[in-house]
Amino acid sequence: QVQLVESGGGLVQPGGSLRLSCAASGSIFSIGVMGWYRQPPGKEREFVALISGRFTNYADSVKGRFTISRDNAKNTVYLQMNSLKPEDTAVYFCAAAKNGGNRPNYWGQGTQVTVSS
Repeated sequence: QVQLVESGGGLVQPGGSLRLSCAASGSIFSIGVMGWYRQPPGKEREFVALISGRFTNYADSVKGRFTISRDNAKNTVYLQMNSLKPEDTAVYFCAAAKNGGNRPNYWGQGTQVTVSS
């Protein structure tokens, strides 16, 4: 099993920045692709970004503003979010797929990000 714990959410003004962290523990060797999803109020969960080795991919809505990175020594994935907009308000979830897969098998509990003046 793999446990994922997010941190770093909070309240920020439009145009501001936040960095989310996701610490993985447990059967780390079984993890391949890792990523971030979010669920805005009243909406369904949506893809934000993923990282696999040196490959990264982003949702169009966050390209150029968000950056995903991974520190394998710390078993941690980060999401640097810049130029935040009110529509980025959501619960952000860390996710991990088993080696060889591309759909999440493990989820964190989520961290709230609120962008408001």
